[in-house]
Amino acid sequence: MNDENLVPFTSKQSREEAVKNGAKGGKKSGEVRRKKRDMKSCMEMLLKLPPCTRKDYNNLAAAGVNLDNITDDELNNLLVVNAALLNRAKNGDVNAIKELRNIIRDDDYLKHKIKYENQKLKIEKQKTEKPVVPEKEYNGIPANLIAPSFSSLLFDIQEHEHSEYVLPGGRGSTKSSFISLNVIDLIMRNDNLHACVMRQVGDTMRITVYQQVLWAISALGLDDEFYCTVSPLEITRIKTGQKIYFRGADDPRKIKSIKVPFGYIGIVWFEELDQFSGEEAIRSFEQSIIRGGDIAYKFKSFNPPKSTQNWANKYLKVPRDDRLVTESTYLTVPKKWLGKQFLDDAEFLKETNPTAYENEYLGVVNGTGGNVFDNVNIREITDEEIKTFDRIYCGIDWGWYPDPFAFTKMTYIASQHKLIIFDEYRCNKQSNEQTANVLKARGVTANDLIICDSAEMKSIGDYRAFGLLARPAEKGPGSVDYSMKWLQSLKSIEIDNRRCPETAKEFLDYEYERDKEGNVISGYPDKDNHSIDSVRYACQRIYRNRGQ
Repeated sequence: MNDENLVPFTSKQSREEAVKNGAKGGKKSGEVRRKKRDMKSCMEMLLKLPPCTRKDYNNLAAAGVNLDNITDDELNNLLVVNAALLNRAKNGDVNAIKELRNIIRDDDYLKHKIKYENQKLKIEKQKTEKPVVPEKEYNGIPANLIAPSFSSLLFDIQEHEHSEYVLPGGRGSTKSSFISLNVIDLIMRNDNLHACVMRQVGDTMRITVYQQVLWAISALGLDDEFYCTVSPLEITRIKTGQKIYFRGADDPRKIKSIKVPFGYIGIVWFEELDQFSGEEAIRSFEQSIIRGGDIAYKFKSFNPPKSTQNWANKYLKVPRDDRLVTESTYLTVPKKWLGKQFLDDAEFLKETNPTAYENEYLGVVNGTGGNVFDNVNIREITDEEIKTFDRIYCGIDWGWYPDPFAFTKMTYIASQHKLIIFDEYRCNKQSNEQTANVLKARGVTANDLIICDSAEMKSIGDYRAFGLLARPAEKGPGSVDYSMKWLQSLKSIEIDNRRCPETAKEFLDYEYERDKEGNVISGYPDKDNHSIDSVRYACQRIYRNRGQ
């Protein structure tokens, strides 16, 4: 043995070296202590947080924990950890048994201190918190919220006689209200199910189906049972963590990325079914959404399009054993639910345009072709007739090339539900000053309000500088559908093809698009519609003032 190996290394160091090395060791030791202290603080914070997963509550239940006897402060991750430790010990895990014994042998001082702190917290909470309200018993959908046409359907859903429920119907039939109530009802009755509500365009969800589901929650008296957010657009049942997702078909990535915290999505609602691209797309979405369970509820609602060739109308004609189709109209709905204005509008359209009334309010498929406008009347409009028009409406759709600049002028006869278009101007590659001068030469004055496409605010500013009363059109989600349906509902759109050849051609030729199989696709194509858009802008003052 070498005796030098028995001599401490530090004995060979100089005093300066020993001090320097000692300082290094002290710094390192301090860093380790601070790191451990920080980690301990983080762990204490995490242990104080409430449980957040289904597995956590399963561990508590397996350990025999009665959540009704646990306060909010006691229900935390520390309790979950101890419950998991107890479960392992009960299953014969020797290390878990030893750890439990060490915990039980804690000194009495610590136990009494914890008990004292908990009592002090309870006293402080009682001073500030509201009294705990006992949980309400959920009794299902009240009969007074269901229109008579859906009474038998409600029982079918509750007994799960079918897996797919298709509800075609006219305006005011309350089909969307009925489905939203059932979405919430199924969530309340099935703790393992989540739901997904879909429309073709995601941007329209917040002001349509999301609001509809919020109404259903409130109507069922369950406002305290759900937590609602708009970013992301979701609704969560507080007690169970069940989710209601809202997704648009225009972003398939967001649909495929849905990951539920537990269970599976077993409820799906396709609102405005005819707006989707076709049956194949719906089937693909169903396969992506409904996974992992045997029970599924599929709801599909829409106002039947006019054309018999529309894919959604043909979809109903193919029989399927697990599908139940329930048609509905406003005629079976209590009048007080709809209001006098709704009923008056329905009766007015019935008198002035029976074909449009049958389709819009009764859900009758009464069209055969793909024409968007079946109410166009081409006729001569004389100078003498124009002199009798007291209210003139003007609209502009801006364009340069290849899209044209389009100006239209018209009048509306409310008593006859009739729109008369009697002037137009179309051109390419003309400046704002040039087109403004042309309009002035055609009789447009500083007192004639012109509603213009709001996409070009600079052009609107130019027109004002040139002495014309130009204002931007109001746009937003659903504004195109809103205005187009109003034009379709008119008793007649009368156009002088000599004065307005391009406008007449657009209204006569404008058709719904078709898929590769020849099926009509619902929705309005954004092409060859420049004069139509200018007419829509001009008429905003009419249908917005009438509340239509």
